[in-house]
Amino acid sequence: MGPGDAEALLRIYSAKSTKYLGRAPMDAAEARSYVRDAAASAVQSPRTLYLLGLDVDGDLLGIVKLHRDRPVAAISYILRADAWGRGYATEGVRKIFALAFGRLGLPEVRAKHHQDNPASGRVLRKAGFVPTGEHAGFMTYAIRIPGGRADPRPAPLRSPCVTMLSSP
Repeated sequence: MGPGDAEALLRIYSAKSTKYLGRAPMDAAEARSYVRDAAASAVQSPRTLYLLGLDVDGDLLGIVKLHRDRPVAAISYILRADAWGRGYATEGVRKIFALAFGRLGLPEVRAKHHQDNPASGRVLRKAGFVPTGEHAGFMTYAIRIPGGRADPRPAPLRSPCVTMLSSP
């Protein structure tokens, strides 16, 4: 992720996209800080955050994150509102599974979405997550690899739009 991505982050973290995240839209200073933090996380050891950019023809549409700073790894994602409903979030989640269950060898990944955002739940279920319940207004999900071993063949991707923003 480079300095040029700060402008794209402002469009991604807009008022419409952050509606269910419990946060305000991103401002320019926060976008610049995000870019710096992404670069710093790429060289951190041990690494606790991986970022995947959802990029189509050089246009950054969204971000998928794998968080390893929790008792069980978790994913999160956000897309620009004009990219909703096209499969990009599902594709990005599946791509991050290849990293999580492949190279990193994680046995489980969790996710959640606000209960008033059912579209996010559809993304998680299409990607393979299984609902596990509700907590504090959020629907919770998990995906586990039986026996802790990952299928070396990740789910096929619809198009090659997912690019790593901070290298694994």
